[in-house]
Amino acid sequence: MDSKAPKTKNLKVFFIKLISISIAIILIIHTLFNLLLSERFKQINSLLLLTNVENRQEYGDKLRESFWEAKWEIVLPILILTGVFSGYMTLVETAAFTVVYILTVEVLIYKDLPLKDLPKIIIDCATLIGGVLIILGVAMGLTSYLVDAQVPMRLLEWIQSTISSKLVFLLLLNILLLVIGCMMDIFSAIIVFVPLIAPLGIFFQIDPIHLAIIFIANLELGFFTPPIGMNLFLSAYRFNKSMPVLYNATIPFFLIRLLFVLILTYIPLLFY
Repeated sequence: MDSKAPKTKNLKVFFIKLISISIAIILIIHTLFNLLLSERFKQINSLLLLTNVENRQEYGDKLRESFWEAKWEIVLPILILTGVFSGYMTLVETAAFTVVYILTVEVLIYKDLPLKDLPKIIIDCATLIGGVLIILGVAMGLTSYLVDAQVPMRLLEWIQSTISSKLVFLLLLNILLLVIGCMMDIFSAIIVFVPLIAPLGIFFQIDPIHLAIIFIANLELGFFTPPIGMNLFLSAYRFNKSMPVLYNATIPFFLIRLLFVLILTYIPLLFY
């Protein structure tokens, strides 16, 4: 399962607010993209795990058991998407509903979260959110400086005199976003780099929705791009595994996602 999934919708909303494009279109396209990836990941798991009949039977039993155990989590994205696309809830109301739903499940159903621990959890969350807001504030300040200094226009002038091919520009953009996704907080990366890249997308006549998908897909891929993807370090700490072990485990999935990112980058060019 993709460890970045909880961030994905917020990521799209962030990008959309910066370049004013349709949230519904981005959500639908990116959901389809992740469904295709999930299918490919399932096939890779089959190749890696299902080497004989006994393993297949055991895998099937564990898969059914896992779905049943995760039934409350599986329902959540369905409820969120239904609330957003039906018009019954705004994004803020959806976020509030998600918090209430998760608290209900954790406190009353799973009983993993004692009520007496809620104040400490709220304080810890507030501290974490405060740190994130500081980072975003600094990123927005940097963006304002770059705009005031006319850096996007100067960058556009340099690109116009240096790169003439749309395909070359997209290839360089893919590489740049992968590096950024490895080393930089993803929301800050969008705040800082979207104002720089958006004028270049207009110059090369790249559809804004297509550009948004390219940004999101590449930055997500950067999370677990060897050797310095952020999720690799988090996984090494969480599962107490060495980095080489994680590299070997993630490379098949990284290559599949990289292939889909390239498809998302270049195939849509044939249709506009």
